[in-house]
Amino acid sequence: MNMNLRNRFLDLWSKHFGSADLPMVLFYSNDESFARLLRPLPGEHVCLIAQLAVVRQGQDLSFEEQTIGCNGGKRYLGFMTEVPPSFAYFLSCGIPGKLEGERYKKSPDIVREWMQNAPRFTASAKYAVFKRWDRLEERDDPEVVIFFAAPDVLSGLFTLAGFDQADLHGVIAPFGAGCATIAAYPCLEGRGPQPRAVLGMFDVSARPCVPANALSFAVPISKFVRMVENMDESFLITGSWAKVRRRIASGD
Repeated sequence: MNMNLRNRFLDLWSKHFGSADLPMVLFYSNDESFARLLRPLPGEHVCLIAQLAVVRQGQDLSFEEQTIGCNGGKRYLGFMTEVPPSFAYFLSCGIPGKLEGERYKKSPDIVREWMQNAPRFTASAKYAVFKRWDRLEERDDPEVVIFFAAPDVLSGLFTLAGFDQADLHGVIAPFGAGCATIAAYPCLEGRGPQPRAVLGMFDVSARPCVPANALSFAVPISKFVRMVENMDESFLITGSWAKVRRRIASGD
């Protein structure tokens, strides 16, 4: 991690976004020292997003396949590719008397078609590591920067993401689990030629695990670096943003 980038963003974030929550980062590593950040496998199903709450508070955390408490988390952190045969029913109408459906899609056929088109993601190393931005060290190599933010902060991030490009879709909001929108999708974007930010946390199942007024905004690191470089010449220095910044500061 470039410590100059880390510190510069901290200064710029405070300058333009005040006391808004710092983002966390995700990266993958085979460094066995990250094993000390693992938590024991939960005794029951636990949403990955719920486990990340401590990272937003400043605690470093890592995962490997055996310590993730839900199959969705395993899949969207890239540690598992297969899905159970009943998944199409689970995501849609269920199976009467056997399986309750989440009803996120109208029919199993729609789920199967979505699965055929959804990109596949494989973890690049043994450990998936999450740290808050101010906790980064030189040895860390962030792949994605992840914000959990309210609408005013999101408006700034969204606009900054499109500041240096004409493309209408510098930010995307693909259907997927909460963990897919902070891990699989932005990681895959970062491995492509024109990375886009990912707006997410629309997953109804994951919503109770984040603040009521927060969505996620996940940015591949290459795009994030450009966003940082652009901050001091963007709309963030205008009177229009000053009004929003005051409201962020007041908490209204």
